[in-house]
Amino acid sequence: MTAASGPTPRLLTAGQLFLDLVFADLADAPRLGEEHWTPAFGWGPGGIANYAIAAARLGVPTALTADVGVDAFSHLVRERLTDEGIAADLHERADWNLPVTTALGYGGDRALVTGGRPAAPLASVLATAPVTPVAAVHIDASVSDWVRERAARGTKVFADIGWDADENWDPDVLSVLDGCHAFLPNEAEARAYTRRDDARAAARALAERVPLSVVTRGGHGAIAVDSSTGEEIEVGAVRIDFLDATGAGDVFGGALAAAELTAWALRERVDFATLVAAVTVSRPGGAAASPRLDELVPWLDAHPGAADPARFAFLRDALHDGAFPFDAAPTPVP
Repeated sequence: MTAASGPTPRLLTAGQLFLDLVFADLADAPRLGEEHWTPAFGWGPGGIANYAIAAARLGVPTALTADVGVDAFSHLVRERLTDEGIAADLHERADWNLPVTTALGYGGDRALVTGGRPAAPLASVLATAPVTPVAAVHIDASVSDWVRERAARGTKVFADIGWDADENWDPDVLSVLDGCHAFLPNEAEARAYTRRDDARAAARALAERVPLSVVTRGGHGAIAVDSSTGEEIEVGAVRIDFLDATGAGDVFGGALAAAELTAWALRERVDFATLVAAVTVSRPGGAAASPRLDELVPWLDAHPGAADPARFAFLRDALHDGAFPFDAAPTPVP
């Protein structure tokens, strides 16, 4: 087990790690016998690291808990997490290698192929995870007790269930959300799990299970429902020259979890996450392309057509004179 020293973490990320190889801006899907080149290539830690990197680049002290192997890919990922300033609590398994995912981006989306085996159930690595105000977690059935215990101590858990490879979309799977603060599926996942015909109806159904449901809609923005207040909001996408969708939902989730540490309203938090994700998908490399906090206002200045200026006035105010907005949430009970 290894852990980096640094500031006390305010955001915990825990789940499956990968090494991501991202090939973006392909003209089409490669066919058998073909070789395609693209200059839009990137690599880096993937999976739960997408959340961690997005938050850490925004300046939030971030911890990551996950399994790694003793293979060369695990070593590469370990070094990159250290470079990002993430407090990595990595549990070495000699009998397991880090999975590698190749992302092929074309036609406005991406296809993924992963080599390797999944990590062990997440509960096996959570015993040493720090207590933080906010956590973003790959939820599985093994962590139910941990989620409820952390929630009782004041941690707001943002849940990621992940893609159902069998495409059964059994609603009973959502029972693992008990105790979670937020659930952030994309529109296809939300509609499949809830059997609803549209994103808003799906978001409302999911808000019956968690206080905050946020359904991401790619180029159509996002819908959020806060069942604790009854507030519902819909935000549009930030207009960008799209390049690479890899990790966009995870980066959105990392930014939204980070925004839970601010005093911003729900619409502002979702707008902020939408902006961070939009900047990311305008560049190749997945989360490795996610922006730093001091890039956001200059990016908006350089892309005046990306959004109505009034939409992000709150962000300009929050970052005025180098101010840091991510310190509003209380510290949980140790």
